Amino acid sequence: MEVSKQEQDRLFLEETFLTAEESANYLGITKQAIQSLAKRNILPHIRKGNILLFHRLDIENRHTKQEALRKKYRPYEH
Repeated sequence: MEVSKQEQDRLFLEETFLTAEESANYLGITKQAIQSLAKRNILPHIRKGNILLFHRLDIENRHTKQEALRKKYRPYEH
């Protein structure tokens, strides 16, 4: 069965980009915190109307950086 171009595009977007809520859940922070990171240009993002989209690689890189920061500033949690 052949997948339509529209379906291929949708799958690509779902695999490549995360919404603010998905990104916040992945990072273990609030949606407001992720919006703050975007507003301060700490996290690259795309805004389409009221929707914020983040590239999956940027979120994964932030997760790695965030873990290092948590170990440095919250050693009692680890």
